[in-house]
Amino acid sequence: MTTEWFDRVTEELQDHLNSICEEYDQVGHMNINRASKHPRIEFFVSTEDEERDYFCTILFDPYNEEFYVESFDVELLQPTRIILDDITDIVEAVHESFHEFLTDDSDSELYYLDDNDDDDFEDDTDEITVEEIDVEWETPEVTAFLIDDEMEVTYQFGVDSANGDGVLRRVSRIWTDDEELEDESTFTFKKDEASTIIAMIASHMDRMVGYDEIIDL
Repeated sequence: MTTEWFDRVTEELQDHLNSICEEYDQVGHMNINRASKHPRIEFFVSTEDEERDYFCTILFDPYNEEFYVESFDVELLQPTRIILDDITDIVEAVHESFHEFLTDDSDSELYYLDDNDDDDFEDDTDEITVEEIDVEWETPEVTAFLIDDEMEVTYQFGVDSANGDGVLRRVSRIWTDDEELEDESTFTFKKDEASTIIAMIASHMDRMVGYDEIIDL
């Protein structure tokens, strides 16, 4: 296990990034985090509130001496690695992520209501606070279950641009003769939680019941 390749790349990377494009040169920043099992290079822009919006993370596997970015295979429902063989691949990955971040669809927003004590809630006096969250959707809506003209369940995965949380959006649609009923929910989680969540689901799927077992198809 060695970090020699990591050190060599990080030493030269800043010079390459300075010429990546004019927009990145003005607002892009890089942070090196060595205090982890897999050292990482994090890229971000600063906000008016002096916070950081991260748009790309490059990780380094010291055992295999390779750089990679993490992705998620929605078909296999498991995390995947995209290997970056050299510094050119790293720069291209950062550049692409940066412009995806800049061109993020402004319509991709989720709205949450703060929790209120139902016992104390009064329509005339209490004010409901709405928190707006910008989500960068990494996938389209993926159909998990479908009965033509009757029922559909879809999932969509994205990343909260404010704090880097994963966001899983579930939409259930039921069609009747008179109307379409839609129920939407979201679940947020940190990157450190993702592998545990996936492993727990995979280990217990044999005990779960599918739609075909409760619906007369």
